[in-house]
Amino acid sequence: MIALEKASRPLKGDVFVPGDKSISHRSIMFGAIANGTTEITGFLESADCLSTIDCFRKMGIIIDHSMRPSNGVPVITVHGKGLKGLSAPKGTLYTGNSGTTTRLMSGILVAQDFDCNITGDASIEKRPMNRIIKPLSQMGADISSVMGNDCCPLHIAGGKKLRGINYRSPIASAQVKSATLLAGLYAEGDTVVYEPALSRNHTEIMLSAFGVDIHNEVARDGSAAAILHPGMPLKGIRINVPGDISSAAYFIAAALVVPGSELLIRNIGVNSTRDGIIRVLKQMGADITLLNYDDSQEPKADILVKYSELTAGANGKFEIGGKDIPTMIDELPVVAVVAACANFDTVIKDAAELRVKESNRIDSVVENLQAMGCDIEATEDGMIIHGGKSLHGADIKSYNDHRLAMSFAIAALAAEGTTRIVDDRCVGISYPSFFKDLQSLL
Repeated sequence: MIALEKASRPLKGDVFVPGDKSISHRSIMFGAIANGTTEITGFLESADCLSTIDCFRKMGIIIDHSMRPSNGVPVITVHGKGLKGLSAPKGTLYTGNSGTTTRLMSGILVAQDFDCNITGDASIEKRPMNRIIKPLSQMGADISSVMGNDCCPLHIAGGKKLRGINYRSPIASAQVKSATLLAGLYAEGDTVVYEPALSRNHTEIMLSAFGVDIHNEVARDGSAAAILHPGMPLKGIRINVPGDISSAAYFIAAALVVPGSELLIRNIGVNSTRDGIIRVLKQMGADITLLNYDDSQEPKADILVKYSELTAGANGKFEIGGKDIPTMIDELPVVAVVAACANFDTVIKDAAELRVKESNRIDSVVENLQAMGCDIEATEDGMIIHGGKSLHGADIKSYNDHRLAMSFAIAALAAEGTTRIVDDRCVGISYPSFFKDLQSLL
């Protein structure tokens, strides 16, 4: 448990956050099935990403950690063995709390020549896996839920011949899309994944850099399509992982809830499929500026955020929904905290996906904000936040959900009294140094 008090002064200074979790996962996986070595700088050494490293080491991939002699920068080197170079693991592959590892790795493993089992912690064993089982099975894979409940543990029987498919995903999910596309690397014929809106496209960008023939386009019906043409081997590359916008989000929010604050958050990935929090908060009137923009490989920039009086618009409320949701799904808990500190109503909708994250993030956010004195109600696909009420300290249940723990650490900065966060160690899933970094600004 960690205890936090209301910020006694404005937050000022430069902030550096760890590397992007989504990109870090993919750099290991894609490097493992590439020919030659892949060198990664800026890698996020969190529990989730270390789970990915552990799984691929168990399948015979050598992954080194060293320092670059010229500047002392940490480098992860993945010695790839090609598309079919993985070896059968001796036991079950354990993915910890990582849904990304579980789902994306499944797309690779259904095409291998060996059988394997995948499972994770108690949270992973409750998260829906039928969303990947369905398209992978349509491709000819033999993948099943061991308990028959569409959740982990998963069993994958190897040696199956895959075929490319046109798959219409009912949700915009980068994990579903990526698992299907990765299986498509091994399939006969093209693989096309259609989504109602474009989910984060790190897989498409990175696979293209590895030499794969893949691209995004808008389909005739307005859906987002990712199209992969198989047949090209992956070749090892150098990857510089930018800072994670999901981690930067907490400091963006902190500057907006603590009067007088001004923070410069350095070298953050601002991919247009991930920057919804910036666009939405700017629509609310937040003073956020991108500096030193660089669009080579993954777009990145420094983010300057200044305390701002947020506004709702003509009808007295602000709505967040539709195509914005996939671009900020992981940031919605901390956006709810910002909304609770505003003087107007905020409606978050079209976000039912929050119910099947590490926790039920709709119910858990509502429960904890209510404990802090916020007038908030849950809906089936989001929440309604009636701003304008002062927050007070409370005992916060993190439900072992890293994004809840960090979001309510930010809420504590605006709340009178002491806020205690139970099970704060879960931040190690994505941002091990979060509390240290936050304390350095107080």
